[in-house]
Amino acid sequence: MKPTLNFDPELLLKAQGVKVAFFDVDGVLTDGGLFFSESGESIKRFNSLDGHGLKLLQLAGITPVVITGRDSMALRVRLQVLGIVHAFFGTEDKRPAAEKTLATLGLDWSVAAAMGDDWPDLPVMRRCAFACAPVNAHAEVLAVAHHVTALQGGHGAARVFCDILLVASGRYGSLLESYTQ
Repeated sequence: MKPTLNFDPELLLKAQGVKVAFFDVDGVLTDGGLFFSESGESIKRFNSLDGHGLKLLQLAGITPVVITGRDSMALRVRLQVLGIVHAFFGTEDKRPAAEKTLATLGLDWSVAAAMGDDWPDLPVMRRCAFACAPVNAHAEVLAVAHHVTALQGGHGAARVFCDILLVASGRYGSLLESYTQ
């Protein structure tokens, strides 16, 4: 099966060589809405396309890392199901968490990508080789993003980011082929 996705070659060059991808949660992997049960438990809605994109990154040898300012059991369960092992919860200052991950993986910012939607994501996004934002991100985030998705956070935007990284890595076609046999 021939892939139908087409991205600008300059965009793919910017994303080429990425080995680690940082993701915010609220507003990126979710729509940013905050739901709380009567007992105060946080409830989140995740998009299955985004989740599959995170799994595909792992298959392509790109390490997904979640760094979020909040913590919830719903998020922890979702990340466990997706096999995400690098995650930081309740982290408002995201840069040290990203730097710790890069050091652990023996990588640097030149092979890192990030997707965020608000000011706390800026320190990571500005240092990465490739930064992406959903269309409904804050204006300051949109200004530093190398690519802004046509989709909103929690509605497939993270999957677009993953697809760009997969195409840039040269693994998109072979992964697609493995699903169509």
